[in-house]
Amino acid sequence: MTKDHPHSVTNSLGHRHDYVPAAGRDWLLPSYDLFTRLLGMPPAYDALIAQTELFDGARVLEIGCGTGNLTTRVHRARPSAVVTGTDPDPRALDRARRKLRNASAVRLEQGYAQALGYADGAFDRVLSSMMLHHLDHDVKAAAVSETFRVLRPGGSVHIVDIVGDRMGVANDAEVILDLLRNSGFEAADLGSRRLRFVGPVTFYRGLRPA
Repeated sequence: MTKDHPHSVTNSLGHRHDYVPAAGRDWLLPSYDLFTRLLGMPPAYDALIAQTELFDGARVLEIGCGTGNLTTRVHRARPSAVVTGTDPDPRALDRARRKLRNASAVRLEQGYAQALGYADGAFDRVLSSMMLHHLDHDVKAAAVSETFRVLRPGGSVHIVDIVGDRMGVANDAEVILDLLRNSGFEAADLGSRRLRFVGPVTFYRGLRPA
């Protein structure tokens, strides 16, 4: 497994890992799924999936899959899709594997979004949910660039993330659009919705030109 160490993020947030845990802190992980439901994430997951326009046999990658909430919904929405979820947090992946233990078309692997261990053009779709705001700018740019690399021409990345200064992190909508464009994507803002306790989140699409 290729490793990368975004110390500027993890040190500033006080983590002992070289990644931000799925729930922010290891001890919060058992409550993570409940927290996402309280925020109102399930409808946001469904909206993101609808925007991906999945098809039978689609090769789908989720970066920062955490405990597998979005990955599970992708599998249910299109059981014939071949889905890979990747995350650096082994504890979160263990929970995801329990949820998806009967899903033979789903793989869950430990890895970093900024150093994806997959071939060029390996996927038709890449998804990211509430993950990019955890990364500092350089690591975020590397993750978007890696997403472009592993998508086939004509493939697309679909992102939902917080907007503004929320959860202790500043995340500007134009920054994500600029990162997508600078990596070679045709980028679009697909609108926003509001989550409880967090405020607005925005949906983005990046199309890799055919």
